[in-house]
Amino acid sequence: MAASPAQAATAPTVSASGAYLMLGSNGTPLYNKAADTRRQMASTTKIMTAAVVLSTPGVNLDQKVTSKQAYRDYVTAKGASTADLRSGDVLTVRQLLYATMLPSGCDAAMALAETYGTGTTRTARVQSFIGKMNAKATELGLTNTKFDSFDGNSTTGNNYTTPRELGKIARYAMNNVNFRAIVKATSYKASAKTSTGGTRTYTWYNTNQLLGSYSGANGLKTGTNTPAGPCLVFAATRGTKTVIGVVLNDSNRYTDAAKLLDYGFGTTTASTMQLRKLPQGAQRD
Repeated sequence: MAASPAQAATAPTVSASGAYLMLGSNGTPLYNKAADTRRQMASTTKIMTAAVVLSTPGVNLDQKVTSKQAYRDYVTAKGASTADLRSGDVLTVRQLLYATMLPSGCDAAMALAETYGTGTTRTARVQSFIGKMNAKATELGLTNTKFDSFDGNSTTGNNYTTPRELGKIARYAMNNVNFRAIVKATSYKASAKTSTGGTRTYTWYNTNQLLGSYSGANGLKTGTNTPAGPCLVFAATRGTKTVIGVVLNDSNRYTDAAKLLDYGFGTTTASTMQLRKLPQGAQRD
């Protein structure tokens, strides 16, 4: 039986500490490098944050949530990426999902965690939500994944996964039509009511520079912090074929992602890819 172009091509060399590539349709592995070694995952954690919200029974994406000063204080304390949510502004769950996934807003992720967790205090609600993230990992059969945060800013070092298992989380999340719409957007404008009855317009840019750079790229999430290094979970669709991949601790994450996608598609477009530039002042992650 003749090999497909993707199989016949030589597997690329990537600088990631861990990498994984699979078919979106059935999860067939296409490439792995230390795919089962546990690593920190930084803000790629937010894929699970969004997945837990979107898989909540009866989730209402138009539910209104009031942003709190605590979310801004958290971002300041952590030096974390932010959607710059203003205290008292009223946003919808849908808007908060865009705010979490595009500019990698840790404030928005905290708002979702508090909204979808249960308990009498903010701390209890957030911990309850992290519990739901871990329950979802168990439900997906993941044995090398653990969350101790809603955004990847680990407090204990127990926020880890493997390239293979993060790929499985991504594939699960991409089955949701709302998730797919969010992570493929290069930018998003949100109109929110302020505490004084006015209207504020937020504009968020997707930190994932593969979007608009690699033909067919349609997701997924960046992540960068000191313990994890630069991370990227990525996906692209060409024709009827979707390929999903992960690179963890990779200083050449976009180039390597493009090389891996080329390998999956049996193409050679990575070498001519021009990376989409983020506007001045946009969040980097």
